[in-house]
Amino acid sequence: MRIGLPFYMSLFFLPLSYGACLLLSLPVAADDIKRGQLLSEKHCSRCHVVGNFNPTGGISSTPSFQLLVKRRPDYKERFETFYARRPHPAFLLIEGVERPLKHVPPNAHPVSLTIDDVRCISAFIETLKKE
Repeated sequence: MRIGLPFYMSLFFLPLSYGACLLLSLPVAADDIKRGQLLSEKHCSRCHVVGNFNPTGGISSTPSFQLLVKRRPDYKERFETFYARRPHPAFLLIEGVERPLKHVPPNAHPVSLTIDDVRCISAFIETLKKE
C-alpha cells in the first residue's frame, strides 16, 4: 500500500517534482558519487547508518541506508524525494524550494542542500546496493 504525502508536503514537492526528476535522471560521474558519499556521511549519518561509515551510529528507530536499498522496492524514489518526507522538511533546506513549515523553527540543526546534492546522494546510494 502506498501512502501519499500529506497535503502540505504535496504543495512543497509538486512545483519542484518535474524539474527534480529531470535533474536526478542526469548521468552521474565518479566525482558525483564521492560527493554524495561525503554529504551522506556529513549530514545523514547523524540519524542513519550510512554504508560502512558509522555501522554502530544512527538513531535506532531510523532505517539504515543499506536496509532501505535492500528491502524497499521504491528506494530510488524515496532517496530522490527524501527532502519532502517526514521528518526532513522540519530541518532540511533545499536551495530554491520553500520550506513548507517556515513559521515553525527547525527541530534539529538545519541542513542546507541543493537539488544537485540530492542527485549526488542518490547516486551514492546505488553503490550500497552492491555491498
